[in-house]
Amino acid sequence: MKRCITSSRRLALAALATSVIAIPGSVFAQTVDQVLEADQRRLNLAQQSQERINGIVEGTRSLEDQYRAINKEIDGLRVYNRLMSAQTSGQQATLEDIALSMDQVDVINRQIVPLMTRMIDGLEQSIALDVPFLMEERTERVETLKEIMERSDVSVAEKFRKVMEAYQIENDYGISSEYYTQTLTFDDQPRSYNILRIGRVGLYFQSEDAQTTGRWDNESRQWVLDDSARNEVRKGLRMAKELIAPEIIVIPVAAPSEAS
Repeated sequence: MKRCITSSRRLALAALATSVIAIPGSVFAQTVDQVLEADQRRLNLAQQSQERINGIVEGTRSLEDQYRAINKEIDGLRVYNRLMSAQTSGQQATLEDIALSMDQVDVINRQIVPLMTRMIDGLEQSIALDVPFLMEERTERVETLKEIMERSDVSVAEKFRKVMEAYQIENDYGISSEYYTQTLTFDDQPRSYNILRIGRVGLYFQSEDAQTTGRWDNESRQWVLDDSARNEVRKGLRMAKELIAPEIIVIPVAAPSEAS
């Protein structure tokens, strides 16, 4: 009987021990899961915190870059403003000079316009008293100058340039030679002649066949027949036409006289 009781006790103790051992294992498993879940939550929170930190850092960098860019732009604007200020000062000085020049131009215009008018009148008179070469061209040039002087759309500077140009052309006639054809009348018979101009000292004519030769007599203001220099005039015409090489020719010229 005692042995049976002992066996039963042993079985009961074994079952109790098993149950005691089983209970702590379940509790341990639950504790590990909780720890892992807590660690995962902490990890998630850390990641979220890091992402917020990264966002803040990126935002800070973006603001810093914008700040630097704005400062750079401000520096550029300061330099630009200094340049514009200097340029404005220069332009203001230029405007003052222009205003002063315009006042002076008005004074000059009041003086130069009458001067140009007198110059044109003097040129017209000089052509009328000169040997009569290219008279149509020269008188037309004077008439053009008179028309230009009356035009309001032509500046004073351009008018003066035209007057000086006409004077230069007339001056060049005195150091050049040329030939051209012109109709002259002798014994009521008009005929075309070759005209030889040598500066302003001589104006000669000769028929194509070289049988009729003459010159302009500025004292009597008329063309006169003069065969004394027929060959020389013919030679001069050939040189003017570039048919022969230049050489010295001997022809009569009018003696200079004092202007009245």
